Amino acid sequence: MAVPSQQAAEVPPAAQRRRIGVPGLVFFVVAASAPLTVAAGGIPQSLGVTGVIGLPLLYLLITAVLALFSAGYAAMSRRITGAGAFYAYAAQGLGRVPGVGTAFVALLSYNAMQIGIAGLFGAVASDFVEARTGAEIPWWVLVFGCAALVGFLGYRRVDLSARVLAVLLAVEFATVLVFDIGQFAHAPHGVSAEPLTWSAAVHGPLGLTLCFVFAAFMGFESAALYSEECRDPRRTVARATYLAVALIGGFYAFTAWAMIVGAGTGEAGAMAGKYGADMMFVLGEHATGPAFSDIAQFFFLTSLLAALLSFHNAVARYIRSLGREAVLPVFLGAAHPRHGSPHRGSLVQTALTFAVVGAFALAGRDPVADLFTWLTNLGALGVILLLLVTSAAVVRFFAGGPGARGGAGAGAGAGDESVWNRLLAPLAAGIALAVIFSLGLTNFGAQLGVAPGNPLRWIFPGLVLVAAVLGLAWGVWLRAARPATYRGIGTAAAVEDDTVEGTEGDARAAA
Repeated sequence: MAVPSQQAAEVPPAAQRRRIGVPGLVFFVVAASAPLTVAAGGIPQSLGVTGVIGLPLLYLLITAVLALFSAGYAAMSRRITGAGAFYAYAAQGLGRVPGVGTAFVALLSYNAMQIGIAGLFGAVASDFVEARTGAEIPWWVLVFGCAALVGFLGYRRVDLSARVLAVLLAVEFATVLVFDIGQFAHAPHGVSAEPLTWSAAVHGPLGLTLCFVFAAFMGFESAALYSEECRDPRRTVARATYLAVALIGGFYAFTAWAMIVGAGTGEAGAMAGKYGADMMFVLGEHATGPAFSDIAQFFFLTSLLAALLSFHNAVARYIRSLGREAVLPVFLGAAHPRHGSPHRGSLVQTALTFAVVGAFALAGRDPVADLFTWLTNLGALGVILLLLVTSAAVVRFFAGGPGARGGAGAGAGAGDESVWNRLLAPLAAGIALAVIFSLGLTNFGAQLGVAPGNPLRWIFPGLVLVAAVLGLAWGVWLRAARPATYRGIGTAAAVEDDTVEGTEGDARAAA
């Protein structure tokens, strides 16, 4: 179905838009998961809070769950190519009203992740500058500078951002690999296989540990957001998603194992509780020399910058997709005439970052304990819900859901998808994600580090519900008040059958 002409936004030529191949897309996806940030922050936090040394096995377990999810996600990406991703998939699989509810949750979740990471960047950058120059620069000043840089890159061509991410990611991986090799080479009690055993994985608060582990993968699902800018969206998104999941999961498991044996399996939990995010730098300095700490802390900052750039691009593309279909103001749906970028969505996201960070700074809140911890956990919970909804949408879509009535779904090319991709894998992933989402809700207070009676324990999960309800209500209102807009929901993404190539589908959707 074509989007009504009054909703169509300017679409730059395909030659301008389709710049990203598999490597470039992997850069965006892996950058959002921030490997060095997880190594320096996520793994020590998980160890310090839970004491579970079976983290490597749990990283591999979550990798398997996400591989299941990716099977159905990749199948959808071969039929729906648009910057809306979760929103478009939900609209085509479950219906337009649930699609708008999904879009509102996505906007909340990705903005929360982006702005929360900005708080951590400000705190780390401020400490780094003060330790080396003696200059005391407020954390929010550095965040504003970083947000301006990220906004500039997000405003311009997407391949410029990909090149920046390629350099930053290469440095990240090299830094962590040096650390990993050093830990295995200087393990105080030798290299132990205990962290890879099931008994080590379940010895402790398994539910809480799974929540921490899953949060490390946030951003892995962002490949489909760039499908309109991929050279071959029917193949690129699927390949990039599978590759990113395997790369992220294997790398995190290997690094967690290295950190645990480097500290000693019996001492790793206590050391993580004592040093926190400095655990990696302390262990690295001991194994590879004092220069490692300075170098790794600097690249920790570039890791955060890469994550900020990746999430910024994701939010901008969601905003453009919703503007193009008039779910948000139509002017937000335009692409830049020269760069082909969602420049207006980029400007909106940058302005929102300035506003939220400014509010936290004026209130005197801590950039890590408050801004980073609160918002990234909120974002992670929302993304888990999005993955769960998308799994349901995949099953419904290929079974002849709402998208099938518009020409897609089981009647339009589902036959070339195996029963594994369109039913069994998304169904299994949905069950696993439902369990993880439930664990996330019940353990949310512990993730925030607040007492069980603290109202934040329910306020932040409540925001996800509020976003979903507002989105559903807005979808119902559009159905009654703006039927032309309502009919276009989820259709600016090209819905393709097995005889139509991606570029032809894009042209049809924009007609």
